[in-house]
Amino acid sequence: MELARRVLNMEESITFAAGAKAQALKASGRDILSLTLGEPDFVTPENIRQAAQAAILDGRSSFYTPAGGLPELKQAIARYFETFYGYSVKPNQIVAGTGAKFLLYTFFMTVLNEADEVIIPTPYWVSYADQVKLAAGEPVFVQTSEEEAFKVTVPQLEAARTSKTKVLLLNSPSNPTGMIYTPNELEAIGNWAVEHDILILADDIYGRLVYNGSQFTPISTISEKIKDQTIVINGLSKTYAMTGWRVGFAAGSEDIIAGMAKIISQTTSNLTAVSQYAAIEALTGPQDSIEIMRQSFEKRLNTIYPLLEQVPGFELIKPQGAFYLFPNVKKAMALKGYSDVTNFTNAVLEEAEVALVTGAGFGAPENVRLSYAAELSTLEEAVRRLKVFMEK
Repeated sequence: MELARRVLNMEESITFAAGAKAQALKASGRDILSLTLGEPDFVTPENIRQAAQAAILDGRSSFYTPAGGLPELKQAIARYFETFYGYSVKPNQIVAGTGAKFLLYTFFMTVLNEADEVIIPTPYWVSYADQVKLAAGEPVFVQTSEEEAFKVTVPQLEAARTSKTKVLLLNSPSNPTGMIYTPNELEAIGNWAVEHDILILADDIYGRLVYNGSQFTPISTISEKIKDQTIVINGLSKTYAMTGWRVGFAAGSEDIIAGMAKIISQTTSNLTAVSQYAAIEALTGPQDSIEIMRQSFEKRLNTIYPLLEQVPGFELIKPQGAFYLFPNVKKAMALKGYSDVTNFTNAVLEEAEVALVTGAGFGAPENVRLSYAAELSTLEEAVRRLKVFMEK
């Protein structure tokens, strides 16, 4: 029996594929160091785990909740916006779901009709394009450059705009580059979107993970008009080390949020109840552990970046946020006799026993992604192996 075309035409997530391959090799006895998945290596903070246990023990997690999230969770998310965004959102402007990734999908399913276009600056997170296609939309890629710090400009956006352009996707800090847009850059981009009535989808998932004095400015805070044009997607996976809990949230237009909640009601139903009680504690409880984790990522970045600069053929810009390095390996490929970045990445895995993610799936065929969400000793050994591999 033939599968549906939507599945046949869809790519597997390259980050999960790379992680799975690394795990399989490790299980076979190979000494693989995996720098593939965007997952903090910390255990979820104790106060959050205790809140979840309490919700299980007293029976609160035993039942369905409203599809879009518990009222108490929406209140916690609203307080989060007041604290970290500086503006208020009402409960009917908030929806919670099974991870920011699924909420991105529900957004596209809510707003896109067939052939509607979504502008996606490259490099981009691997799932954006396929999610747009699943919603019958058309991804339109706008290539950024290392000279421009991987950030898109208004002239580039205007050149890509057509009568079918409906959404601009903006991810800052970026996965995979870690770069952050400045307030002036955001103002120019936001005003362009408002002028042409283009929705802004702001993926702010890494907004709390910024380093070395860098500042994250949400585009929704630039002006009232830009805020009204923006849907914010965020979640707890990265900041609170809660990838397994699958908690995401979105805020913005009441109509769009209602549409997203409707899709959730017909697909997953509510986010797992116990995860919602854990999320309430994460958002409203002590934040000390969050800063400890952020400082640890910053230390890893500052340690590993200069070491990676010394690897022959690896050229990179120091990221400002998230937890990835995204070196250009064009020269490294030439030195080792490769013309395809995926083949080069596979060779690194087989010979150096270091698992990276090919840049091909990010729209960057000359780059590789390394996650520094790993122990510092693992990172140092991985870079040492890369250097040995390149010097052979």
